[in-house]
Amino acid sequence: MSTVYLNGAFLPIEQACVSVMDRGFLFGDGVYEVIPAYGGRLFRFPHHLQRLQNSLDGIRLGNPCDDAQWQSILTELLERNRERAGNHNDQSVYLQVTRGSAPKRDHSFPERVTPTVFAMSTPMTDPDPEIEAHGVAAVTLDDIRWQMCNIKAITLLPNVLLRQRATEQSSAEAILVKDGLVIEGSASNVFVIKDGRIQTPPNGPLMLPGITRDLVLELAGQHDLPCSENDVPETALRDADEIWITSSTREIVPVTRLDARPVGNGLPGPVWKAMIGYYRSYKEAVRNGSAS
Repeated sequence: MSTVYLNGAFLPIEQACVSVMDRGFLFGDGVYEVIPAYGGRLFRFPHHLQRLQNSLDGIRLGNPCDDAQWQSILTELLERNRERAGNHNDQSVYLQVTRGSAPKRDHSFPERVTPTVFAMSTPMTDPDPEIEAHGVAAVTLDDIRWQMCNIKAITLLPNVLLRQRATEQSSAEAILVKDGLVIEGSASNVFVIKDGRIQTPPNGPLMLPGITRDLVLELAGQHDLPCSENDVPETALRDADEIWITSSTREIVPVTRLDARPVGNGLPGPVWKAMIGYYRSYKEAVRNGSAS
């Protein structure tokens, strides 16, 4: 039975309940984070906490915990669910903060309410060898989301609808395009590789600043792989040698088919093979306690 954290208590997930008056339930008034943990160690934790703070600031909600409290809560959550996680103790933490419950439904911010804090963890599975060998398919779709996608808000219905359209086209992800430019995936960041150069759209209000995205750029710099953050036109997708999507739980995934056409030679490319090796070395260092 999985243990979750809710408003100061650790309890079985079946017993965790929030009020129907919670503004997360009524308005989607809240933010979230997804944090991998390898060997029970939270991955890039300071970066995730900073993004959480940025999201809370974006919706004008005070942070209910300081960094040490978050560390204590999530470390204990991981330990309580360790037995379910297997030998490696690799888990993914989902953390959500809403504005809390108010006596009545009102669009205006209520006064004197306590935020609702929820966290759960689930075991992480090993990478799929089929994806490693053959990559995944993606489709391009118009970006129908709001103008503040840099906030990791729980209001994800547009993302859900976009991902569902991709699923219905036998694809793993929707790559979103706005005004002729690549933005990101429905739940991922996007990289385009041409002639060995790695490109990714720059951070801004139209996309979520990805923790894995930033690590890929870091690793590229450390290993002298040419990389840049710049506007990526949709046409660059059609001409790419490689395309990757990145996220905290999926890590770095090669896209080998786009809109039913092969990307490059239709197989994971050499730059991805190099990058995934660097990424896994970093991840192993986290698991062993020599990186964070």
